[in-house]
Amino acid sequence: MGVLRLRLFDVNGGGAVEITARPAELERHLQDVVEGNMELLLGVRFLASEYSTGPVHGGRIDSLGIDENGSPVVVEYKRGRDAGVITQGLFYLSWLVDHKAEFQHLVRDRLGEGAADQVLWSAPRLICVAEDFTRYDVHAVREIRRSIDLVRYSYFGNDLLALEPVASVVADGAVRNDRRQRRTAQGDRPAENAGVSDLRAALEELLLGLGDDVSRIDRKQYRAYRTLRNFACVSHGHQQEVVMTLRLSPKEVDLIPGFTRDVSEIGHHGTGDLEVRLRTERDLGRAEPLLRQAYEAA
Repeated sequence: MGVLRLRLFDVNGGGAVEITARPAELERHLQDVVEGNMELLLGVRFLASEYSTGPVHGGRIDSLGIDENGSPVVVEYKRGRDAGVITQGLFYLSWLVDHKAEFQHLVRDRLGEGAADQVLWSAPRLICVAEDFTRYDVHAVREIRRSIDLVRYSYFGNDLLALEPVASVVADGAVRNDRRQRRTAQGDRPAENAGVSDLRAALEELLLGLGDDVSRIDRKQYRAYRTLRNFACVSHGHQQEVVMTLRLSPKEVDLIPGFTRDVSEIGHHGTGDLEVRLRTERDLGRAEPLLRQAYEAA
């Protein structure tokens, strides 16, 4: 039995007519659509299609990319329902981890030296896109010590494509490595006061509680909270307040001086153009609707 899936209705005219979901006519068509819009759909910058793993390994990775946190990404597609997409993707992910220099050369060639220097090898990801997954698939990826996202696709009519995150898991090893990175970073700056530490902990509890599909990953400069894409990034670089950026358009928010501001034209670490500054629990309370909005948009 598959996981509950999205249903879409046409309510034009006052009635409700269900639009039946259908699979892609061709697997390659689905792949072309995702590759052509990968950053928008998955939060991943596209690097290569049908990437050869060489004559010895004898395979081709459907899509290669790098996500907004610098994690290498393997994307595998299946037109129908096939648990083999997970094992096949893991096969290629293992190859990728064994060929770091080759991947970094690809990033350098496509995106430049700066992007190649930011590759985060503690958390390489596998994204599997298929018509559906079973509860056994979901259980399996939670038992595998890898960062894996299961994404279900549906076509509705001729022009609508839906992508639904079914499961999102971050590797245990990545979390341990991130904690070590965070301790190193904190050792280079004054310790934050207890009030800010409590506020940061309360913010984390709120962000992780937004949904079962929320995971987190650390870079030296920030901690990202994501589903398929980052929706909030909390800076490690402030001791007197908690500063984060959200994936929301500042033009759609009533900006409040000292609390929210537009940083779309200002250099900053992490994803998102809306900066939010928290100094008190009251600030966290008034930020909660923005956090929920960013989560739902992601």
